[in-house]
Amino acid sequence: MKLIKTVDAVGHVLCHDMTQIIPEGEKRYKGPRFRKGHVVTQEDVPVLLGMGKVNLYVWEMTPGMLHEDEAAHRLAALCLGEGTAVAGEPSEGKIMIEAACDGVFMLDSERLIAVNSFDEVMVATRKGNFGVRRGDKLAGTRVIPLVVKEEVLKAAEAAAADEPLMCVKPYVLKTAAIVATGSEVKQGLIDDRFTPVMRAKLESFGVETVVKAKPGDEMDDIVAAIHDAVERDVDLVLCTGGMSVDPDDNTPGSIKRAGARIVTYGAPVLPGAMMLLGYLDGRDGKQVPVLGVPGCAMYNKATVLDLVLPRIVAGVELTKRDFQVLGEGGMCLGCPTCTYPVCPFGK
Repeated sequence: MKLIKTVDAVGHVLCHDMTQIIPEGEKRYKGPRFRKGHVVTQEDVPVLLGMGKVNLYVWEMTPGMLHEDEAAHRLAALCLGEGTAVAGEPSEGKIMIEAACDGVFMLDSERLIAVNSFDEVMVATRKGNFGVRRGDKLAGTRVIPLVVKEEVLKAAEAAAADEPLMCVKPYVLKTAAIVATGSEVKQGLIDDRFTPVMRAKLESFGVETVVKAKPGDEMDDIVAAIHDAVERDVDLVLCTGGMSVDPDDNTPGSIKRAGARIVTYGAPVLPGAMMLLGYLDGRDGKQVPVLGVPGCAMYNKATVLDLVLPRIVAGVELTKRDFQVLGEGGMCLGCPTCTYPVCPFGK
């Protein structure tokens, strides 16, 4: 790349996109006014000068240097894992990456930081662990200057450690059971308002509720309902109600007595501190997630359940740490109009 006077640039090839700022009401161009690779004509000269381009960078191949588009492609290659795709060609040196399927966006935050620790390169992403739809934007890559030393790209590639920085894991769980506890629900004294809310939430991830049970409050009955659901080979069990620390709230103890390996009972999230997650052995060694869903999930649009359900439905086995890190950003602000997930909750 070399810098020459615009009046001397006729016949030269531009090595970067250039955008023209056009006043309201005048003819506008879709995208950059001049794109990388454009051969400058005599008619272009006054337009370029009017854009304030007294000098232009034109392409001049130099060993060991990379053009911004090639560098952006190489940075994008570091990102492309399962369920991701490049969204078109570079524009003004940027390449966008999008979801190739519905699923949960997974990101290796530490390796992303390692790549971004090198001057002159950048990868910007959306927040990981949230659900996305096919075609949603996931990330953008570019280098800061118009050309960059190839050694910088090689260092960033080494920091990525030969594994994609991100992926979209498709939703794989397909069936669920909802065990609505409470003697008042079993006896029909009150309407079961929990099950419709949970069923709708599961449907948004493509999960069908195939088992619904109302075992009451007795621990043996709750355990039997959980076992029946697992024996019917559901992929996921949600137990609603009875999740607080009151003496007659037996749901946590029932999940444990059913034989579930408890990952956590409690989460640093408001609303949803009483969340429980365990895994129970199912058919053919399948690990069936069993969730104790706190009462707040019945009437709050966004709770801890929404922060973990996308990963669970995608078959990601969660650990205690996955809950511990939710503390930062884990307080819902209770806005008058809820805009979740376009809000700080969980981020």
